[in-house]
Amino acid sequence: MANDRAVLMIAASETDANLYYATRFIAPDPFVFLEIGESRILVMSDLEMERARHQSSADTVLSYAELERRVRAQGTAAPGTADIVHAVLQDHGIKQLLVPANFPYGHAAKLQALGYQIETKREPFYERRAVKSGEEVRHIEEAQRATEAAVAAAHDALRRSDIRDNLLWLDGAPVTSERIKKLINVTLMERDCVAQHTIVAGGDQACDPHDEGSGPLPAHRSIIFDVFPRSAATRYFADMSRTVVRGTASAELRRLYQTVKDAQEEAIFRVRAGADGTKIHQGICDRFDAAGYATGLVNGRMQGYFHGTGHGVGLDIHEHPRISRNGSILQEGEVVTVEPGLYYPGLGAVRIEDMVLVTRDGCRNLTDYPKTFELG
Repeated sequence: MANDRAVLMIAASETDANLYYATRFIAPDPFVFLEIGESRILVMSDLEMERARHQSSADTVLSYAELERRVRAQGTAAPGTADIVHAVLQDHGIKQLLVPANFPYGHAAKLQALGYQIETKREPFYERRAVKSGEEVRHIEEAQRATEAAVAAAHDALRRSDIRDNLLWLDGAPVTSERIKKLINVTLMERDCVAQHTIVAGGDQACDPHDEGSGPLPAHRSIIFDVFPRSAATRYFADMSRTVVRGTASAELRRLYQTVKDAQEEAIFRVRAGADGTKIHQGICDRFDAAGYATGLVNGRMQGYFHGTGHGVGLDIHEHPRISRNGSILQEGEVVTVEPGLYYPGLGAVRIEDMVLVTRDGCRNLTDYPKTFELG
């Protein structure tokens, strides 16, 4: 970073992964972060001052209240956050700012009125976030082990269920999507992980890739599990999808599953440093087309393969890079998912997802959970 330009973020690090990455400090309310040369500065409220000094990776922690008093003494009657930032920047002779694309408009407008030149940068704001350290990979693997334990508990419940009138029953009650999601989420909480929007969707519900699922789960039809919790301790995510049938799958559904499984394993084989995510994705599209699985709009609803093949995982569940139509060149040290799927209302849906670590000459699969389709 040039010494005449500062990086500026004003956000809550609890919800902004870039700010957490830069500070390693969790706060639920917005605060100011400045990076000037090699120096990282926080401007904190009195409530968070001491905690920020002890817990953050910042070099300097300044008091918002003290700066506010200073600005008032200089004649600004009701100083806002932009005025506080202005006071700090004046001390360093900075007039150019680099901000993330989600920087608050109100602050940007005020800073521009104060004479600052503002440049925005789209994601990835910190390119180095994509390449994971050994410690970060361990954090992701820890979250993945918790994910696998939770999905295993859910699959065990399905195995123990009875089939009545093409629905699943367990302990005298229907097995619903809500019931299984609660089992998954509680198991994750017991392992210090928190999940939101867990997907347990069966039958035609699974043909909408982001339908979280609701109501009784069907027998003899595919049920998609997509579980992506965040570790409460480390803030790193994991991500895994499996598709299962409790009962007996039709021959057509078995073929659909095998086609997706083969495509996923081929794509994993092609992941390596320097590989083109666009080409990996297109290879799956071509394979599905050759197998007779067309993609397109039918009766007003998309069917076939109509989402990306993979994405980066880390402090965000979806981050750089991408394996998709607009994919990225993969780098050693990135953690990416590989998750092709096929979706046909009436027949069913299949999605299989693993996380892999990109290496120089291939990848290491961070997922250690079987790809079992029929649970019996």
